[in-house]
Amino acid sequence: MLGAFAAHGLKSRLSDYSMGIFETAVKYQFYHVFAILGLGLMVKSGIQHPMIAWSFRFFVTGIILFSGSLYALSLLAGKRWLGMITPFGGLCLIAGWICLFLAFSGKQNC
Repeated sequence: MLGAFAAHGLKSRLSDYSMGIFETAVKYQFYHVFAILGLGLMVKSGIQHPMIAWSFRFFVTGIILFSGSLYALSLLAGKRWLGMITPFGGLCLIAGWICLFLAFSGKQNC
């Protein structure tokens, strides 16, 4: 939905650079929403591991910080400081994948 909004509603209003930032935000949010859905399916199927909950928390926080800061950066001209938030979101996304890996490797702590 956000991709369609950008393609039809923002294309004429954003520079190519800002449009690229927006598209990156949409792409990473899209990928990680599927990861979150997968986590939900694992829990529903009876897979219980503390790292699954941590993975979920990191993915949600990462989407908010990473994609959210990129959305804001692309839409709010002159607010370059928002780019300083993005790496923290990226670290959360990476931590989510690490926790998911640890859940499947049998480790109990992230």
